[in-house]
Amino acid sequence: MIVGAAFCPHPPALVPDMAGVAAGELADLRRACAEVIGELGALGKPLVLLGAGPESGAHAPPCRGSLAGYGLAIEVHLGAPASGGDLDLPLSLTIGAWLVREALGLRSGARGFSIGPDFAAHRASAELLAVAEHEDVSLLVMGDGSARRSEKAPGYWDERAVPFDAAVSAALASGDAAALLDVDAGLGGELLAAGVGAWHAAARLLGGGRYDAVRRYDAAPYGVGYFVARWLPRA
Repeated sequence: MIVGAAFCPHPPALVPDMAGVAAGELADLRRACAEVIGELGALGKPLVLLGAGPESGAHAPPCRGSLAGYGLAIEVHLGAPASGGDLDLPLSLTIGAWLVREALGLRSGARGFSIGPDFAAHRASAELLAVAEHEDVSLLVMGDGSARRSEKAPGYWDERAVPFDAAVSAALASGDAAALLDVDAGLGGELLAAGVGAWHAAARLLGGGRYDAVRRYDAAPYGVGYFVARWLPRA
């Protein structure tokens, strides 16, 4: 059973050492992420992270991610610091692991699932479903919106980006799993929105429920849509 869910973005610049002198520009975003992750932690249930990756897979707490490919040799364990652990977390789960570490400490016990293009047919999908059906867990769903919100955005300006992100933001703000599942994956791909696969995976797990939702952040610094929200099952 899903006892709560939070939604956060995963830009490398969330890590202050990555952002350097610009770290203050995302202080509000980091604060919002810490708040919703703290609220999940307060539920006292195991944490499961979902995030896009080039390949689908399941990741145990000792697994690691690295930001070396983004210019800084930082490694983060998913939920249990250990000697070794597979270095296999995609960016989304690496940033998620960093946020969890900052909010809940080194030994959160968090697990993760990479949502690749083949996720629906991958064994990791069946494993995730089994976790949701047989355990009480919280979800942390990592995903960016469109990267085409301005002329300086990574994908340059696209007039479809603002309404696309507005629909995602509205779904997150209202706790509407059906609306989140309806987000157009094809359009999301054209708009370089990195969150669609993870949002869809979460929406399938959360579908049919009613949620009290709070949106904590909705902005597009650097021309990329970032959202932070928290859902709790309605009593």
